[in-house]
Amino acid sequence: MSTAKGLEGVIATESSISSIIDDQLTYVGYKIDDLAENSSFEEVVYLLWNKQLPNSEELKSFKKELINNMELPKEVLDHLKSYDLATVHPMAALRTAVSLLGLFDSEADEMDQDANVRKAIRLQAKIATIVAAFARIRNGKEPVAPKSNLGYAENFLYMLNAEEPKDLEVEAINKALVLHADHELNASTFTSRVCVATLSDVYSGITAAIGALKGPLHGGANERVMKMLTEIGEVENAIPYIKEKMANKEKIMGMGHRVYRKGDPRAKHLKKMSKELTELTGQSKWYEMSVEIEDYIKNEKGLPANVDFYSASVYHSLGIEHDLFTPIFAMSRFSGWLAHILEQYDNNRLIRPRAEYVGPKNQEYVPVEDR
Repeated sequence: MSTAKGLEGVIATESSISSIIDDQLTYVGYKIDDLAENSSFEEVVYLLWNKQLPNSEELKSFKKELINNMELPKEVLDHLKSYDLATVHPMAALRTAVSLLGLFDSEADEMDQDANVRKAIRLQAKIATIVAAFARIRNGKEPVAPKSNLGYAENFLYMLNAEEPKDLEVEAINKALVLHADHELNASTFTSRVCVATLSDVYSGITAAIGALKGPLHGGANERVMKMLTEIGEVENAIPYIKEKMANKEKIMGMGHRVYRKGDPRAKHLKKMSKELTELTGQSKWYEMSVEIEDYIKNEKGLPANVDFYSASVYHSLGIEHDLFTPIFAMSRFSGWLAHILEQYDNNRLIRPRAEYVGPKNQEYVPVEDR
């Protein structure tokens, strides 16, 4: 029996949702560059779940379903208000709120395909409201209800800030959501599939995935990038800071990626948004600092920036609190998790790998009085 640490390189299942081949990311065969430049997040969600892009009527209907399902049960809002908001981790709050949602869904344990799709719509709709409501409640503000005339990205920013966003802000969030929607069999996606392969329910699968994303080796890289940029402070401090980190053999967050060799194809799209947004907000130093760091690391280590590196300054420029970066990642990745859950149900087999035993052998039991 051969082993692969961390299952690296192991093909665990077949999927027709997304692929990473020769450093090119595709969703259902569509290049991420085309989707990032041309599609709405709602189109991408529809694509991942239905394996085809919607026509205009299908897209209109799908958008309406999402917006109509955005409001949260009062009990969930009350529960958010009951947290110790000074100390609770936003991802822990999200994990608990999503699990709680299942208690108020009469179809939670219905396992037919139509019911699972309806639950997917409700979950994708409500994640945006949970993140925005949590952010407002912990700052002493009342949650804001969604508007029926706004799209998904617009509604998220509106519910977060209680004012309709600028076009560039909507473009930035929409693009970030599209770019993070799915990424083949990453840790949280694999977790969701393992969970529902037991024929557990959709809410359990999503809650398990949130738990995996909460870990610092998966989600949260962009938050740590922004922490680094904040510590650097000014452009002229960037290279000395990085040199010191490298001399101490400390990891530089947001550089390189386990599955890409030539570079993360998503990064350039958020790099462009970072430049435009930081100029709009008069905070160009965050973009300039990031470019200096990326160029230096690429020259010294051959590591280009990944998608997390520039998403940090994008979210910061939108006035989003840094510990909300990972919940926003989850808001996008819900679409991929739900696509994989639906696919797992369609052709299910219990996921039960083996482990190579490396512990002691041939031990003999000794009665407790003789030990």
